[in-house]
Order: sequence, then C-alpha cells, then structure tokens
Amino acid sequence: MESRAYLKRFAWLSIAAAIITIVLKAAAYFLTGSVGLLSDALESIVNLAGAIMALAMLNIASRPEDKDHHFGHSKAEYFSSGMEGGFIIIAAGGIMYTAIERLINPQQLEQLGIGLAVSVVAGLVNLVAALIIGSNGEKHNSITLKANAKHLMTDVWTSVGVLGGVGLVAITGWQPLDSLVAIAVAINIIWSGVGIVKHSVSGLMDTVLPEEELDIVRKRIEELLPEGVTYHALMTRQAGARRFVSFHVLVPGEWTVEHGHVLLEKLEVQITQLLPNMVVFTHIEPLDDPASWKDQTLDHHSDDILEGELASFDE
Repeated sequence: MESRAYLKRFAWLSIAAAIITIVLKAAAYFLTGSVGLLSDALESIVNLAGAIMALAMLNIASRPEDKDHHFGHSKAEYFSSGMEGGFIIIAAGGIMYTAIERLINPQQLEQLGIGLAVSVVAGLVNLVAALIIGSNGEKHNSITLKANAKHLMTDVWTSVGVLGGVGLVAITGWQPLDSLVAIAVAINIIWSGVGIVKHSVSGLMDTVLPEEELDIVRKRIEELLPEGVTYHALMTRQAGARRFVSFHVLVPGEWTVEHGHVLLEKLEVQITQLLPNMVVFTHIEPLDDPASWKDQTLDHHSDDILEGELASFDE
C-alpha cells in the first residue's frame, strides 16, 4: 500500500489550504461583519479538522497487514470520509443558527469591497486545492481524498453563494439577504455531508465492485478458462482502496491437483493485474460432483453434504 503513504502529501496540502483560508475568511468577516462570510470561515475550520482526520486515516491505511489485521488497514479511509461528512453537517448547523440569529437581529455590513476581495482569494485557494486533491483521489481510488475534495468544493460553492449574497446586499442595501444566503448555503452543505456519510457507510458494509469493474473481471475469467472448465460463486467487495474477488473454478474430476493448481495460479495472477490493489481468492471443484453446484453463497455447507460425501471420504 505504498500509494497510501504517497497520498498523505495531499492531506498536507488540504491542511495548508484550510489554514490559509481560515485566516483570509476570518479577516473578511472582521472587516465586513457579514454573517455569510462568518459561515464561510466556520466551514474552513471544519475543513481543517477534516484534513487532519484524513492525514491520520491515510497514515493508518498505508500500514501493511499484521497479525491483528490480515487483510490490511485500508478500511480506515471510510472512517475519515464518514467523520468528514459529519463535520460538514455540524458546520452547517452552526452556520444556520448564526444566520437565523442575524436575521432576527440585523447588522449593518461594512467595507464590503475589501472583504469580498479577500474572500475571493480564499475561494481560489480552495478551488486549486480541491482540483489537485480530487484528481489524485480518483487516480488512486482514495475515498478519503475524494471526500476531502468534495468538502473543499462545497466550501468553494459556499464562497460563491456568500459572495453573491454580500454583493446583493451591497447593491440593494437589503441586509436580510446576507442571512438568507447563509441559510441556503447551510442547506446545501448538509446535503453534501449526508451524501459523504452515506457513501462511507456503504463502504463499511462491504459493497460489491462497480458494475464496470465486475464486467472487466468476468470477461477476463471467461477468456482464461480452457474448454470444459467453468466457474461460479463470483463474489466481490471493496475495502478502501483494496478490491477483493473470490470465485470457484469447476474442472473435470480426472484432473490432477497440480493441473488444477497451475490453472488457478494463472487466473489469480492475470486477474490481480486487471485493477490496482486487487486481491483474488479461488477455489477448485470437480464438475461432476453435485455438491460443487451447491456452494454459491457464504453459508453453503448443508448438513447432507457434511453427513454424506464428507463422511464417506473420512472412512
């Protein structure tokens, strides 16, 4: 999992971007008194917390398998993205509370030109960081970086909305617009956060590989199987960056163990190379044994098999 260690540099980029934007947006808020700009600054604080969490989880995910984690630590990335989604929702709640309070008790905005200029610079910092982090998250299939990039892009759109609201206040002089835009931004942030949390929960539930990846695996298996050999019980799951594939190969009963082993080795090597971080498990079975066709689920060992064929084998 060397790529996980490499990806930590992008978490550091996110941390740096968050610190810069916190300073800039806080300055913009103190200059203008805009609750919209305050909401923007608060979300950047959440960005910083999320980036620190991403760094910690990428550090764990990069560790090799050990005696307590035989399948590695790649699922740690789901905790990072789930926490980041939670942070986003909490930040949105704080933004909405502040906006409603300001809507009830309006406050005159000041120095809008300078404040808007500072906020634009902060938004551009986030945009550049989001594009870099997001592209590398897609390239390396890192749910942590993809969630972090989505969070940063949410912050960018937040900035766009806030700037629009503050700009309208400057044009129209109607102060409630600032708070109304902040509330709309908060609702959008909540929607984004819920989506990230749902994706993280889905990953922790061991969902199957995407259909396009399944098609690649099926096609390669069928290309490699010789005539008279088939397969079934194809099962897959995604664990962070790791892809797990398992299937049974049914061969003629007269094959030797060595013959079957050579075929399975070829299948595992070829399929492992199809996609990054692929782990393949195979199981060989005789075609002419009815029991071979009964094991297509996780709980496939029935009592009649255990008391029948296996009992006679022991004798």
